[in-house]
Amino acid sequence: MATAINITERSREMFRWYAKDAGNWGGTPYLTGNRIFTREDRGSLTQLKKAGLLTTCRDEFGEYITFTQAGRDFAKNEFSVEIE
Repeated sequence: MATAINITERSREMFRWYAKDAGNWGGTPYLTGNRIFTREDRGSLTQLKKAGLLTTCRDEFGEYITFTQAGRDFAKNEFSVEIE
């Protein structure tokens, strides 16, 4: 039985966007790679991290998303998006 993910609609839509963009980045999209990341997005990002759907890492090019297994499962089940 799948665990319910309790996130706002804004966070859900941001997650969907990054999940769909992940294929352009080998599964690890940059926060500002193909999207303007706003101050309001910070709250959604924190919520997605707390929900256990993703983490972020930083390299010389910027901050990028790493999807957890729960995040990959959520993307597949909710949006039919396969993340590498």
